[in-house]
Amino acid sequence: MTDRAIVPSGAQASEGAPSGPTRRVRAVGEYAFAGAALLVGIGTIAGAGGIRVPPGSASVLGPRAFPYAVGALLVLAALAVLVGLLLGRRGLPDDGEDVDPDAPTDWTTVAKLVAVFLSQLVLIDLAGWPVAVAVVFGGAAVVLGAKRWWAAIGIGLALGIVTQLVFGAWLGLSLPAGPALNWIPIFNG
Repeated sequence: MTDRAIVPSGAQASEGAPSGPTRRVRAVGEYAFAGAALLVGIGTIAGAGGIRVPPGSASVLGPRAFPYAVGALLVLAALAVLVGLLLGRRGLPDDGEDVDPDAPTDWTTVAKLVAVFLSQLVLIDLAGWPVAVAVVFGGAAVVLGAKRWWAAIGIGLALGIVTQLVFGAWLGLSLPAGPALNWIPIFNG
């Protein structure tokens, strides 16, 4: 007698693939995810239409271009996932994840991350967008275990300056430059 499982013709045995109720719950979750992504994409496209464009705007792209692009990509990705699900392509569980599902939640880390993200509300007006982004990016990296905090803050500051230039100066959106950069004309979109 052998230890092999008997597999009906045309079917393939897959190790670690869930069966029965677990498989049905996962399939429902996959359809729910694709449906939610589709709704968010449609909502993003609809919301982008309501963005006010200043009269006589010389910008080629304008403030609606980015939301339209993100919404369209979300809709396309959601439709691709839905088609894949309808064709029977289901996601497989990742066996290589290094996560202990029985480990307790580290609420101290969660509280620190919430505090870092909430600091954005205060810092945008007081210090400006680039500094606020540097604090949020660097703070989140440090809370999550970054060894070189100065590099994380430097990368955050670079991201803040680049987004300030792209959205504030080139797209004409209003991002507060803050007292450190307010005197430079290019940062005042």
